[in-house]
Parts: sequence; C-alpha cells; structure tokens
Amino acid sequence: MSSSVDQHHSKELRSSEVFTPPHGFTAGIEGPACDAEGNLYAVNYEREGTIGKVTPEGECSVFLELPEGSIANGIRFMRDGSMLMADYTGHNVLKANMHTREVTVHAHEAGMNQPNDICIMANDIVFASDPNWSNDTGQIWRITPDGAVMLLEKDMGTTNGIEVGPNEDVLYVNESVQRCIWAYDLSESGEISNKRLFKQFDDYGMDGMRCDVDGNLYVTRFGKGTVVVLSPEGEQLEEIQLTGKNCTNLTFGGEDGCTVYVTVADQGNVETFRAARPGRCRALLR
Repeated sequence: MSSSVDQHHSKELRSSEVFTPPHGFTAGIEGPACDAEGNLYAVNYEREGTIGKVTPEGECSVFLELPEGSIANGIRFMRDGSMLMADYTGHNVLKANMHTREVTVHAHEAGMNQPNDICIMANDIVFASDPNWSNDTGQIWRITPDGAVMLLEKDMGTTNGIEVGPNEDVLYVNESVQRCIWAYDLSESGEISNKRLFKQFDDYGMDGMRCDVDGNLYVTRFGKGTVVVLSPEGEQLEEIQLTGKNCTNLTFGGEDGCTVYVTVADQGNVETFRAARPGRCRALLR
C-alpha cells in the first residue's frame, strides 16, 4: 500500500525491503533507472564496467558491457527509449540502443572531472554533475540533444545528486561534502538562474536525488542509510530507514510509478519501498 500523510509525520521510520541479493553488484552500484516496461537498470553488476538489468520480479543479469575503460554512474532514458550513461572514467555521456545494445558516445568533454549523475528534461536536454573528490569542488554541465556540451557553473562544492522538478522550472543540485542542496530557476532551453540554498544538513553526506510528480525531493543520505523526503519548500516530510548505510541513488518504477528502488554500495544490492505519489522519471516514460 502507498504511504499515507500520517506516516510522513510518524516518529518511527518506515523501513525498506531488500530487493536483490546482497553483493550481486559491486560496491560501485549506482545510477538506477527504469524503462517503460518496468525493468530496472543499475551500473556494475557482477563487475565494474557493466550495466545490470533487474526484472520487476528481481531477476538480475548483465545487460551491457561498456567499452574498454569506461565505467558508468548515472543512467537516464531519452524520449526515444535510448539509455544515457555518465561515463566518469571516459569523460563521456554514452548512449545505448536498447534493441541492438550498441553503445556510442553521445557527448564528450575533456574538461569534465568525472561526469557523475545526470538528469533529463522532457526535451532531452541533460544536466550532469561533475565532482572533483580530491579537492571537494565541482561543476554543472548541460548537454543538448545533439551532444553539444556547455559548462553552466564551476567552483562549486562536490556536486553529486542532480534532478529537474516535475514542472521543469527548477533544477536541484547537491554538494555531498558541504551537505547543501541548491535550487536554480530553469528555463525551457536549459538556462539556469537565481541560485538559492534549498536545504542544508548538519551531518552525513548526500548522493542521488529524484522528484515525485508533486515536486517532493527524495534524497539518499550516504552513510546514514536513509532516504529523506523534502517538500518543494524544503520541509522534511518523511525519512525511510534502509538496511544498508551507503545508499548511492534512487529511482521510481513499478506499474503505478510509486515503487522506489535504492542502490546501496555497502550491500551491493537494491532495496525498495513504496512512495505516496509516482516519480517524475516514471511519468516521463509514459
């Protein structure tokens, strides 16, 4: 059953359920995304440099072998069903044809530190976070549908989770080390402006983030082992307890779009819980 408003304000945390067997994925498990048929994809199944596929029933297999030397992180789907992957070792955004499984370079930028997570607008404009973990800095890039890359902001903290709001008028970016989530006004052409602090935490880092269709932001709290749900105003609505501690990212799926899948690095697997409302990413696929 979906969670109720009453649960949002309960002092006792709801718990997730373990979905895939522990350590089927490496500790590099990241970038979960669901296709229109409800299959879940995440990086580094069995070994680094792969994309794993998980059926709605929880059956896991290797779906893609990436080009030699490439390791992916964030995954998103384009309007035509193509899979985009942030290849942080190759400074690329890769594209896969889901039918032929051919992998090509959608965009390349040597000036990237390591494209980490990506989010996408309905018009296929992509935004990539780009942290430099060695000096706690980061950047944001925009990639247009033709693969052109533009630097939107530099000299940030360690940019990590990134997401577009459901009305596509706001872009959220978090900084893991600095524990800040920033919000920007977003235009239809992918311009950002009016940067403002949306939320700052006193402890633990953050990793991936995804919005539901109402604009509530689901944030993985890396090291704490929870997913926190924030309203569009930044108010904490709920916190879900996971089995593992190092949750890296999340996505929405299921027939109604209300099943949340969370990738967990220290368990090397996926956990799941139910949300009250469908995810924006699921709505994009319909």
